[in-house]
Amino acid sequence: MASSIPTILTTLFIFLLKSTISQQINTNPKDPDCTDRWIHIRRLPSRFNTDLLSNCSEYPLFDDFCPYLPNHGLGQRTHSKSHSWFRTDPLMLELIFHRRMLEYPCLTPDPNSANAVYLPYYGGIDSLRYLYGPDVNSSVEHGLELFDFVKEQDSPNVWARHKGHDHFLVMARPAWDLSQPLYKDPPVWGTSFLELPEFYNVTVLTFEARAWPWQERAVPYPTSFHPPNLSLLESWIHRVRRSRRSTLMLFAGGGGVAATRNIRRSIRDECGNDTSSNANNSNGYVKLCEIVDCSNGICEHDPIRYMKPMLEASFCLQPPGDTPTRRSTFDSILAGCIPVFFEELSAKMQYKWHMPEEEYEEFSVFIPKEEVVYKGLKILDVLMGIPRDRVWRMREKVLELMPRVMYRRHGSSVDLRTKKDAFDIAVEGTLQRIKSRLQDRSVTFN
Repeated sequence: MASSIPTILTTLFIFLLKSTISQQINTNPKDPDCTDRWIHIRRLPSRFNTDLLSNCSEYPLFDDFCPYLPNHGLGQRTHSKSHSWFRTDPLMLELIFHRRMLEYPCLTPDPNSANAVYLPYYGGIDSLRYLYGPDVNSSVEHGLELFDFVKEQDSPNVWARHKGHDHFLVMARPAWDLSQPLYKDPPVWGTSFLELPEFYNVTVLTFEARAWPWQERAVPYPTSFHPPNLSLLESWIHRVRRSRRSTLMLFAGGGGVAATRNIRRSIRDECGNDTSSNANNSNGYVKLCEIVDCSNGICEHDPIRYMKPMLEASFCLQPPGDTPTRRSTFDSILAGCIPVFFEELSAKMQYKWHMPEEEYEEFSVFIPKEEVVYKGLKILDVLMGIPRDRVWRMREKVLELMPRVMYRRHGSSVDLRTKKDAFDIAVEGTLQRIKSRLQDRSVTFN
């Protein structure tokens, strides 16, 4: 009987999700200014979203994501008394975003009066059957069923009106996983969703966008911090500001253990060579370098492993891995730990809505990885050379960014909604992007 409990709980969570999503819950203040902000949520059959959650334990090569479904995708609380901290899996962003869309203050049932149309399609979750499941050899078909539906069930011309230019959706994977060349033989890793001509006009929000396609825009990975009210957010910011920074730099991650020369290997070598014998004379730091080993994903759903060390560090190293971006970038911002980037594609060329490109020098450090790996530049030397007063100013700027890169909890208090979070900024940027695109088309065809 005990073995059936997870299945029963998962079924219950999915039922509650379906019940919530089947209704439009708008708990925001009445009569907001909705000029140019109206959004229509396209009604999709449940096979495109909540039904996909029923397969949460069917991809053994990936992971069992059933434990991360509670609280509308935020996952289970880190402990029973926690109000803001959850064991959140990044793949659940599609659920988190869908739930938050139901609270958006400018929803309209009339698609013809909408400035944008949201497709609540869980594309990242749907991709699992092509990446790890039975449809691995037909990954070029990912998304075709959705396109057939929105085109054929198009009364009153929701899709045809702008040929999809006013539509947007969220896909909780890096764009590289969804951009396999069409009809590549033999197939390579990924699906072909973003290569389908049928979706070229749709704005797609992903964790990591490629540099050239128009339709992709990167949004922050969800972290484990989802405060429900302003008091808890301000309390956390106060704690971060007062935290004693006894470590100069920290790397939380895996990799870098093979013989191949790369930036992660260089970081491990540099930290391994640091004995911190004279660290007490190094601008007051007790440790110059610390590594939190997160190999094999052991940190992903356990924020306690890395948040405490991050709170004690001045700089958090963000080397690229399989792809340039990292969730750890946003974890470090929540900890007030200044991010250190080694590629511009890791953040500066990605999250322009949430972290303005022109402000990067104010809250981060950039060290070209080639200088470290091939020319022997020491990261410690660069960071030790930054004056303490500038470090303080950079940390204050990081704290300013914190609300912009977190996803607050659904049903949050009115006072917290006065601070734009990652969801608010993503929706605002999408609306502006679609408006600009439609204006360009109008000029072209008039």
